[in-house]
Amino acid sequence: MKYNVILIGLVSFFADLSTEMVYPIIPLYLTTVFGATPAIVGIIEGIAESLASLLKVFSGYITDKYQRKKPIAFMGYAAGLIYKLALILAGSWYGILAARLIDRFGKGIRTAPRDVLVSESCDFDKLGHSFGIHKALDMAGSAAGILIAFFILTAWEGKYAYKQLFLLSCIPAIASLLMFMFIKETGKSCESEVPLNLFKGLKNLDKRLKLYLTVVFIFTLGNSSNAFLILKAGNVGFDPVSVVLLYFIYSMISALFAVPFGKRSDHIGRKRLLVAGYLIFALVYAGFAWAPNKAVIVAAFALYGIFTAMTVGVERAFVAEIAPRELKGTLLGLQSTIAGIALLPASIIAGFLWTTFGSFVPFTFGAILSLISALLLAFGLPQKTVAGHLHRSY
Repeated sequence: MKYNVILIGLVSFFADLSTEMVYPIIPLYLTTVFGATPAIVGIIEGIAESLASLLKVFSGYITDKYQRKKPIAFMGYAAGLIYKLALILAGSWYGILAARLIDRFGKGIRTAPRDVLVSESCDFDKLGHSFGIHKALDMAGSAAGILIAFFILTAWEGKYAYKQLFLLSCIPAIASLLMFMFIKETGKSCESEVPLNLFKGLKNLDKRLKLYLTVVFIFTLGNSSNAFLILKAGNVGFDPVSVVLLYFIYSMISALFAVPFGKRSDHIGRKRLLVAGYLIFALVYAGFAWAPNKAVIVAAFALYGIFTAMTVGVERAFVAEIAPRELKGTLLGLQSTIAGIALLPASIIAGFLWTTFGSFVPFTFGAILSLISALLLAFGLPQKTVAGHLHRSY
């Protein structure tokens, strides 16, 4: 069912094309139109992203219980269309917050069932490759959306018609929903007759998975919203149009390397790539902290794309192959939920540190926590046998 993975990837392609047509300009829209401060941007992004992450474990649990992955994922992607309409109607930063909550609500609902669909649509020994394919299409959609936004912003020549761009972004959002007609459900769609013992299952998790989830929390405390990267680029001297192009570089590099890194993790192990990814992230945030000129910002965005390609698909494959089959959706969601618990304070802390001490401090803080996370994984994650088989992926 490899075609199912590609179809799911195409859904993400169009959905992310739609989202990224508007996401890079949201911080600029907030600050230039509504006069929001970096602290307000941090609060908005922290609340929105935390909502998405907190919902993922519940969405994953419902997926495991009823085994109805496709309709749950569809509902989540439909919220993305409602989000664009809400942006058009927003008349203050409170309205933008409400719109972002709708968008992240959809993200929280769709992610776990979608990831289970991907994991069940491929061979077990090709999990990294399959998640890499999905991530590549996902990021290719992001890159396409950003490029479209770039050309539109360039054509506007400083007279930004934000709401017209929001309306245009509805077209690919509708296309993503139409793609669901071709996706096939995996497994049998029925309620589990045996109650899922969630708390017992989580208590008896593999120690490696427990360690990794702890590392995710620590890392995310320093990994604030991407909105701060956009604001930093603006502070260094990039105009709104150039900032959008920087985000395109990040997305394109991530799309190009997601499949190679995913396949590589199937052969040399997830752990090595995750450790290397965290080290690269520390370098990225160090670059944003110092940022003596525009060249460093460009390089930091490029390296950020490498980090994303090395970690996002790989970590999902890591969780999917360790998690008990009956709790796969729950644990894929739990990973994001734990990140969400840390993301709200992370963005609020970053906004406070930026407003109080300047941009150097929050990025340095993030780099330090990323280094700590890399060390914890490198020296704390053992290689063990699971169910009698040696999993070289770790």
